[in-house]
Amino acid sequence: MPVPTAALVSNSQMGKKSPTESHIQVDPQWAWKPYEPCAEQPWNLRWAGHLYRRAAFGATWKQLQQALADGPQKTADHLLRPQVDINGFDQELGEYESSAAKSESAEGIRAWWLRRMIQTPHPLLEKMTLFWHGHFALSNTSVKNAQLMYQYICLLRQNAMGSYESLFDGIAHNPAMLIALDSEKNRKAQPNENFALELLQAFGLGPSHFTENDVRETARAFTGWFVMKNQSRFIPREHDAGSKKILGEEGNFTSKDAIQTVLRQPAASRFVIRKLYRWFISEIEYPPDPLMAPLEESFAKDYDIEKLVSTMLRSNIFFSQTAYRKRIKSPVEFALGIIQGMEANVSTTKLGQDLAALGQNLYHPPTIKGWPGGRHWINSATLLSRCNLANALLSDKSLYGGKLSPLAIAKKHGFSKPDSTCKFLLDLYLQGDLDSEARESLLKRVPQSTEANDYSLELNQYAQQIFSLPEYQLV
Repeated sequence: MPVPTAALVSNSQMGKKSPTESHIQVDPQWAWKPYEPCAEQPWNLRWAGHLYRRAAFGATWKQLQQALADGPQKTADHLLRPQVDINGFDQELGEYESSAAKSESAEGIRAWWLRRMIQTPHPLLEKMTLFWHGHFALSNTSVKNAQLMYQYICLLRQNAMGSYESLFDGIAHNPAMLIALDSEKNRKAQPNENFALELLQAFGLGPSHFTENDVRETARAFTGWFVMKNQSRFIPREHDAGSKKILGEEGNFTSKDAIQTVLRQPAASRFVIRKLYRWFISEIEYPPDPLMAPLEESFAKDYDIEKLVSTMLRSNIFFSQTAYRKRIKSPVEFALGIIQGMEANVSTTKLGQDLAALGQNLYHPPTIKGWPGGRHWINSATLLSRCNLANALLSDKSLYGGKLSPLAIAKKHGFSKPDSTCKFLLDLYLQGDLDSEARESLLKRVPQSTEANDYSLELNQYAQQIFSLPEYQLV
């Protein structure tokens, strides 16, 4: 099926200016206060869908209806700390993942992670694990060890909503990280400056916030760390115990001391918070320093990731036009949004392969900087591939086996007539968020056939049209 012209994401929807050109002017005190619905800004299906797209991988119809009843703050509570048996789920999935990790290939653990994303009772935890996978970006192309890569993702998940200090420290000493940056033998006589450079630039502070001497001294602080039998080991005799000066601080620093020195820099909090702003609020407009200042000041006190995420997800600015549909969906978000709405499972081995073809190969970020995101996800080729993936997910002739059925999910929730079924699908996936021209175009495609097979096929085509719309490409 060719990509309709409407499938191109327009400037009006994604902003005409680049993040470096565009600045928002918002009162910081108002921005980070909890959103309280009012006549001018009511809580409705539109905002419930927005919250579930950002804090999860889309929503089921039941979740959207429950969110309408609960309101924004209670829904945020549920997403941040769901009252379910997460440990039991984690143990069950972990057994399959551990078994898959014994393979030389990362394809098995990629499939099981997608399965986890689809079935998890804590989708925000997986969404944050995916975020950190793009921030502390390691690829099995460099590590060449599925078991170590699985352990690395487990480390991200364990700390994804915890202490950023613990997460940073764990990643800096993780065997997969040391191997990926050629630092599995960090001898006193040969400090690994490449490792120190990436630690400061890609993970800790961003560019232009350190000197060449800071890189050399940080490398010295990490001497003594080796990877032996797939485990990180510290060998004291190989550690340079001399005095070091890192980022203006001086002492006989160990690797942990170096990490804490990095985190004490204002640039450290700023670097990660701006990435999270891009993840949860907007990738279109560059946030001015005064807007970020309250978050940076608070985060630097305790490095509490959950508190930071909670502030963002509850805020006035999150529930405003500054944030609404201001980020392009990654391939994972695109596909999982379809699957979640249909309340079904598919072959995640096949899904992992198709998502890799779309540019998001889990366990294989393209560079140490992760996936660039934004408009890099969208071009004529990837839009066509997105349409093809949506078609395959709904087709009973594809390897997905036709397990996703718009007709079945509509009937499950009490919608049987063509008009009501089509409106249900629009509300489920777009919350009715369409301009008049697109709505008129879709109304012309409402199935008219009364034959069961024809009706089901036409309804599939109608859903495919929804998934090709510009609005569906946006989070």
